[in-house]
Amino acid sequence: MVSHATMLKSLLIFLYLTAYLSTCQATSFASPGTSKNNYTEFIRVSCNSTLYPQLCYKSMSKFAEKVQASPKLLANTSISVTLKEAKSTFMTMKNMSKYKGLSVGERAALRDCVEVTDDSVYELQRSMDQMDHMDDGTTHFNFEISNVQTWVSAALTDYTTCMDGFYNVNEGYVKAKARKYAMNVSQLTSISLAFINRYANSGYKP
Repeated sequence: MVSHATMLKSLLIFLYLTAYLSTCQATSFASPGTSKNNYTEFIRVSCNSTLYPQLCYKSMSKFAEKVQASPKLLANTSISVTLKEAKSTFMTMKNMSKYKGLSVGERAALRDCVEVTDDSVYELQRSMDQMDHMDDGTTHFNFEISNVQTWVSAALTDYTTCMDGFYNVNEGYVKAKARKYAMNVSQLTSISLAFINRYANSGYKP
Protein backbone atom coordinates (compact mmCIF):
# COMPACT_ATOMS: atom_id res chain seq x y z
CA MET A 1 0.00 0.00 0.00
CA VAL A 2 1.38 3.42 -1.00
CA SER A 3 1.79 5.78 1.94
CA HIS A 4 0.37 9.27 2.05
CA ALA A 5 3.91 10.72 2.22
CA THR A 6 4.96 8.83 -0.91
CA MET A 7 1.91 10.02 -2.81
CA LEU A 8 2.55 13.61 -1.71
CA LYS A 9 6.20 13.36 -2.77
CA SER A 10 5.19 11.98 -6.17
CA LEU A 11 2.68 14.79 -6.62
CA LEU A 12 5.28 17.43 -5.77
CA ILE A 13 7.75 15.92 -8.26
CA PHE A 14 5.07 15.88 -10.93
CA LEU A 15 4.18 19.53 -10.29
CA TYR A 16 7.86 20.50 -10.32
CA LEU A 17 8.48 18.76 -13.64
CA THR A 18 5.35 20.30 -15.16
CA ALA A 19 6.43 23.77 -14.09
CA TYR A 20 9.98 23.12 -15.32
CA LEU A 21 8.85 21.96 -18.76
CA SER A 22 6.51 24.92 -19.08
CA THR A 23 9.38 27.26 -18.27
CA CYS A 24 11.59 25.56 -20.85
CA GLN A 25 8.93 25.91 -23.52
CA ALA A 26 8.41 29.56 -22.69
CA THR A 27 12.14 30.15 -22.76
CA SER A 28 12.40 28.36 -26.09
CA PHE A 29 9.79 30.55 -27.74
CA ALA A 30 11.27 33.68 -26.19
CA SER A 31 14.81 32.74 -27.10
CA PRO A 32 16.79 35.57 -28.74
CA GLY A 33 17.63 33.20 -31.57
CA THR A 34 13.99 32.94 -32.66
CA SER A 35 13.29 36.66 -33.00
CA LYS A 36 13.64 38.44 -36.33
CA ASN A 37 14.90 41.51 -34.46
CA ASN A 38 17.54 39.42 -32.73
CA TYR A 39 18.64 37.90 -36.03
CA THR A 40 19.12 41.44 -37.31
CA GLU A 41 21.00 42.32 -34.13
CA PHE A 42 23.28 39.33 -34.72
CA ILE A 43 24.11 40.75 -38.15
CA ARG A 44 24.71 44.22 -36.70
CA VAL A 45 26.99 42.99 -33.92
CA SER A 46 28.87 40.70 -36.33
CA CYS A 47 29.34 43.55 -38.79
CA ASN A 48 30.73 45.79 -36.07
CA SER A 49 33.68 43.42 -35.78
CA THR A 50 34.64 43.97 -39.43
CA LEU A 51 36.65 46.82 -40.96
CA TYR A 52 33.60 48.08 -42.87
CA PRO A 53 30.57 47.81 -40.55
CA GLN A 54 28.26 50.11 -42.52
CA LEU A 55 28.79 48.37 -45.86
CA CYS A 56 28.55 45.03 -44.08
CA TYR A 57 25.21 45.79 -42.47
CA LYS A 58 23.82 47.29 -45.66
CA SER A 59 24.70 44.20 -47.69
CA MET A 60 23.94 41.54 -45.06
CA SER A 61 20.95 42.74 -43.00
CA LYS A 62 18.46 41.66 -45.69
CA PHE A 63 19.60 38.06 -45.10
CA ALA A 64 19.08 38.14 -41.32
CA GLU A 65 16.32 35.51 -41.26
CA LYS A 66 18.32 33.22 -43.51
CA VAL A 67 21.50 33.57 -41.46
CA GLN A 68 19.75 33.59 -38.06
CA ALA A 69 22.66 33.24 -35.60
CA SER A 70 24.83 30.75 -37.47
CA PRO A 71 28.52 31.63 -38.02
CA LYS A 72 28.59 29.21 -40.95
CA LEU A 73 25.55 30.72 -42.68
CA LEU A 74 26.91 34.18 -42.01
CA ALA A 75 30.20 33.32 -43.72
CA ASN A 76 28.52 31.43 -46.55
CA THR A 77 26.01 34.19 -47.29
CA SER A 78 28.72 36.82 -47.20
CA ILE A 79 30.78 34.90 -49.75
CA SER A 80 27.70 34.60 -51.96
CA VAL A 81 27.11 38.37 -51.81
CA THR A 82 30.78 39.03 -52.57
CA LEU A 83 30.83 36.57 -55.46
CA LYS A 84 27.85 38.29 -57.06
CA GLU A 85 29.62 41.65 -56.84
CA ALA A 86 32.87 40.12 -58.10
CA LYS A 87 31.13 38.83 -61.24
CA SER A 88 29.59 42.25 -61.83
CA THR A 89 32.95 43.96 -61.33
CA PHE A 90 34.65 41.57 -63.74
CA MET A 91 32.11 42.43 -66.45
CA THR A 92 32.49 46.15 -65.73
CA MET A 93 36.27 45.94 -66.09
CA LYS A 94 35.94 43.90 -69.26
CA ASN A 95 33.55 46.43 -70.81
CA MET A 96 35.72 49.36 -69.74
CA SER A 97 38.77 47.77 -71.35
CA LYS A 98 36.97 48.12 -74.69
CA TYR A 99 36.46 51.88 -74.36
CA LYS A 100 37.85 53.91 -77.23
CA GLY A 101 40.41 56.56 -76.49
CA LEU A 102 42.02 54.87 -73.50
CA SER A 103 45.51 55.98 -72.64
CA VAL A 104 48.32 53.42 -72.64
CA GLY A 105 48.31 53.42 -68.84
CA GLU A 106 44.54 53.01 -68.59
CA ARG A 107 44.52 50.17 -71.08
CA ALA A 108 47.32 48.32 -69.27
CA ALA A 109 45.70 48.81 -65.85
CA LEU A 110 42.32 47.63 -67.08
CA ARG A 111 43.85 44.61 -68.77
CA ASP A 112 45.40 43.62 -65.43
CA CYS A 113 42.10 44.27 -63.63
CA VAL A 114 40.20 42.04 -66.03
CA GLU A 115 42.70 39.25 -65.39
CA VAL A 116 42.77 39.49 -61.60
CA THR A 117 39.03 40.02 -61.17
CA ASP A 118 38.47 36.94 -63.29
CA ASP A 119 40.81 35.10 -60.91
CA SER A 120 38.85 36.40 -57.94
CA VAL A 121 35.57 35.07 -59.32
CA TYR A 122 37.16 31.64 -59.66
CA GLU A 123 38.58 31.76 -56.13
CA LEU A 124 35.34 32.93 -54.55
CA GLN A 125 33.38 30.29 -56.46
CA ARG A 126 35.73 27.60 -55.15
CA SER A 127 35.20 28.98 -51.67
CA MET A 128 31.42 28.79 -52.09
CA ASP A 129 31.62 25.23 -53.34
CA GLN A 130 33.82 24.22 -50.41
CA MET A 131 31.52 25.89 -47.87
CA ASP A 132 28.51 24.11 -49.36
CA HIS A 133 30.24 20.77 -48.76
CA MET A 134 32.02 21.61 -45.53
CA ASP A 135 32.68 18.51 -43.44
CA ASP A 136 31.60 20.02 -40.13
CA GLY A 137 32.90 18.47 -36.96
CA THR A 138 35.30 16.08 -38.69
CA THR A 139 39.06 15.85 -38.98
CA HIS A 140 38.75 17.39 -42.46
CA PHE A 141 37.24 20.65 -41.20
CA ASN A 142 40.48 22.49 -40.46
CA PHE A 143 41.92 21.58 -43.85
CA GLU A 144 38.78 22.60 -45.71
CA ILE A 145 38.28 25.91 -43.91
CA SER A 146 41.97 26.66 -44.42
CA ASN A 147 41.43 26.28 -48.18
CA VAL A 148 38.54 28.74 -48.04
CA GLN A 149 40.64 31.23 -46.09
CA THR A 150 43.44 30.91 -48.64
CA TRP A 151 41.15 31.43 -51.65
CA VAL A 152 39.33 34.42 -50.18
CA SER A 153 42.64 35.96 -49.10
CA ALA A 154 43.87 35.53 -52.68
CA ALA A 155 40.73 37.25 -53.99
CA LEU A 156 41.38 40.15 -51.63
CA THR A 157 44.91 40.44 -53.00
CA ASP A 158 43.51 40.47 -56.55
CA TYR A 159 41.57 43.66 -55.91
CA THR A 160 44.57 45.31 -54.28
CA THR A 161 46.55 44.44 -57.41
CA CYS A 162 43.82 45.93 -59.61
CA MET A 163 43.74 49.21 -57.70
CA ASP A 164 47.54 49.42 -57.53
CA GLY A 165 47.66 49.18 -61.32
CA PHE A 166 46.15 52.67 -61.55
CA TYR A 167 48.76 54.27 -59.29
CA ASN A 168 50.61 55.99 -62.15
CA VAL A 169 47.50 56.61 -64.27
CA ASN A 170 46.23 60.18 -64.48
CA GLU A 171 43.07 60.99 -62.57
CA GLY A 172 39.94 60.74 -64.67
CA TYR A 173 36.65 58.97 -65.24
CA VAL A 174 38.17 55.58 -66.08
CA LYS A 175 40.48 55.49 -63.07
CA ALA A 176 37.78 56.71 -60.68
CA LYS A 177 35.19 54.21 -61.91
CA ALA A 178 37.56 51.24 -61.94
CA ARG A 179 38.87 51.98 -58.45
CA LYS A 180 35.34 52.51 -57.12
CA TYR A 181 34.21 49.08 -58.30
CA ALA A 182 37.40 47.38 -57.18
CA MET A 183 37.28 49.06 -53.76
CA ASN A 184 33.67 48.01 -53.18
CA VAL A 185 34.25 44.33 -53.89
CA SER A 186 37.58 44.47 -52.02
CA GLN A 187 35.77 45.64 -48.90
CA LEU A 188 33.09 42.97 -49.30
CA THR A 189 35.85 40.37 -49.64
CA SER A 190 37.45 41.65 -46.45
CA ILE A 191 34.11 41.28 -44.67
CA SER A 192 33.75 37.72 -45.97
CA LEU A 193 37.23 36.84 -44.77
CA ALA A 194 36.43 38.20 -41.30
CA PHE A 195 33.32 36.02 -41.09
CA ILE A 196 35.19 32.98 -42.40
CA ASN A 197 37.86 33.45 -39.75
CA ARG A 198 35.16 33.78 -37.10
CA TYR A 199 33.54 30.57 -38.27
CA ALA A 200 36.91 28.80 -38.33
CA ASN A 201 37.58 29.83 -34.73
CA SER A 202 34.12 29.08 -33.38
CA GLY A 203 33.24 25.88 -31.68
CA TYR A 204 29.88 25.94 -33.45
CA LYS A 205 29.97 24.24 -36.83
CA PRO A 206 26.43 23.88 -38.22
